[in-house]
Amino acid sequence: MSEKIKKNKLSKSWVHEHINDLYVNQAQKSGYRSRAAFKLLEIDAQEKLFNNVKTVVDLGCAPGSWSQVAIQQVGDVGRVVGVDLLDITPLHKLNFIQGDFTSQETLDHLLHAINHREVDLVISDMAPNLSGIKQVDQARGAHLVELVLDFARDYLKVGGHCLIKVFHGYEFDNLVKSAREIFTKVIIRKPDASKSKSSETYLLCKDKKQL
Repeated sequence: MSEKIKKNKLSKSWVHEHINDLYVNQAQKSGYRSRAAFKLLEIDAQEKLFNNVKTVVDLGCAPGSWSQVAIQQVGDVGRVVGVDLLDITPLHKLNFIQGDFTSQETLDHLLHAINHREVDLVISDMAPNLSGIKQVDQARGAHLVELVLDFARDYLKVGGHCLIKVFHGYEFDNLVKSAREIFTKVIIRKPDASKSKSSETYLLCKDKKQL
């Protein structure tokens, strides 16, 4: 079988799977921008992430489905600040910052948006741009998680929660260990809406310690 035919078959298979995906269909019906909304909704239903939450920072927010959920949950009195390297279609009530979260310039914009004050909840569905080289991609993913944890250490309120996407790899145990230095409880979650074939999982980091 030629490489071209093989790629076409894989592409058709992905399209068929995507079209018939329960969560994709449900997202379209519910007005969410992607199926990822249901990952956050499921974890929130189990853990009450948004209880008493007024200010949320959504890191890696494109295309905006987690921000949609956050905006619904915090209501009119809350606010959501989202950051992503990619531009997104404007979303009502989202304070969106386009930029690379790994850069100081973007971080400065984010800190200005939150008035250099502590926030109630940090969520991150961020993933690195993939190179196709497993070790490189794992290292990039781990670096993003470390940056999210650094942000939570500095700007999440004591007792606040943080939800971060993590890919299983050689750095996974070290990332869990780092999270446990900051949070009282760290739970590993794989929501039903997360594809079983994917190596992604989520660190639910609860009750930030007084550091």
